[in-house]
Amino acid sequence: MIIDLRNIKKLIISILIPLIVGGLSSYITMDSMELYNNLIKPSFAPPDYTFKVVWPILYVLMGIASYRVWKYGDDRKQVKSALVFYSMQLILNFMWPIIYFKLGLRGFALIEIILLLLFVIITTIKFYKIDKISGYLMGLYLIWLLFATVLNYYTWILNK
Repeated sequence: MIIDLRNIKKLIISILIPLIVGGLSSYITMDSMELYNNLIKPSFAPPDYTFKVVWPILYVLMGIASYRVWKYGDDRKQVKSALVFYSMQLILNFMWPIIYFKLGLRGFALIEIILLLLFVIITTIKFYKIDKISGYLMGLYLIWLLFATVLNYYTWILNK
């Protein structure tokens, strides 16, 4: 079996991009975590370590999904469009922890995460139309993001 180094390079780049985005926003907000620990949280809020496990897994799955779509050729209009929406949701994903944790603007963060949800839904649909597995991988992220949105709502309401 011959290994195509270009595809391996694309896979590594595709996985590194969301990991770097998540890592950078985590780094920017790390001094704000004590504030989160002091918030009143709903009974269904998972322990803090859950986020440290789930997010990196989701970032890797997002990277794999984007790689699978990218492989279809970034010169195709459908692929370009899907990757633009993917990039936009990554930017929104990067901004949310800064708004929520660093700035403590949980109400504004709720609006932002709803916008993020819309971009992830569109990205998921676009990915699915190109590659079903990519759509399913993004679907896992979408499910977690729905949970995060509900959690954002309740922490905002409980801490007004």
